Amino acid sequence: MKLVRYGKPGKEKPGLIDAEGRLRDLSAVIPDLGPAQLSDAALARLRRIKPETLPLVRGKPRLGAPVAGVGKFLAIGLNYADHAVEAGMPIPKEPVLFTKAISCIQGPNDPVMLPKGSVKTDWEAELGVVIGQRARHVSQKEALNYVAGYCAVNDISEREFQIERGGTWDKGKGCDCFGPLGPWLVTRDEVPNPQKLALWLEVNGQRMQTGNTKTMIFGVAKIVSYVSQFITLMPGDVITTGTPPGVGMGRKPQQFLKAGDTLAMGIEGLGEQRQTVVAFKR
Repeated sequence: MKLVRYGKPGKEKPGLIDAEGRLRDLSAVIPDLGPAQLSDAALARLRRIKPETLPLVRGKPRLGAPVAGVGKFLAIGLNYADHAVEAGMPIPKEPVLFTKAISCIQGPNDPVMLPKGSVKTDWEAELGVVIGQRARHVSQKEALNYVAGYCAVNDISEREFQIERGGTWDKGKGCDCFGPLGPWLVTRDEVPNPQKLALWLEVNGQRMQTGNTKTMIFGVAKIVSYVSQFITLMPGDVITTGTPPGVGMGRKPQQFLKAGDTLAMGIEGLGEQRQTVVAFKR
């Protein structure tokens, strides 16, 4: 299933994308698409619904982040060897784990606002993993059973804040608008192999990133298992899994985002998102 949330910010309704790509309203069936709706049992109930019985949503409403009530937004850094090289950092022996503030989460096509004082805001196309049930010390063999589904993530990053302002990555990763999710949450039954997904990103129509999750250093199963050894994962938690090469920091000369730029990114089977970059505003 392709599940969405649509409507004005803070007033989103749950929806479903049918086989013809049309948006159907799920609000008479579930109150929202949040932690309580992500278990295998809850998703199985939704899967039994015939999409044609659901009301069609007219027009092209705004899409919000496809999951509500995210408790933790975790991220894996340097998870593609060629990206580690372009960043001038050693290939990690264990997953590099950091956090993104849940306040940075937004819809897939909402504007990306530059932080106040930003000089090095960058882009990162990534595969997002949405947890469906409590995961604590799970094995790599069992790890994917704890995943509800997958979504596209643009891990927007301010490199000066991240690298040059004291060495704490989190403050360059969690600024407002730095976590566009979606457009859809695609349930794991429709993604039989998360290590075989093409992903790409363009800035102002120019291709910057072209990659495939098969070149990850640590695959999704390893990541979920690894993180669960240190942090109990809960339904609705999101893990973004790293980016392939082609970020602005790695270009020669370096290139960073400015107001008026446009971003487009997508992942095979998970849809596309598009943003316009805007100046800081309180």
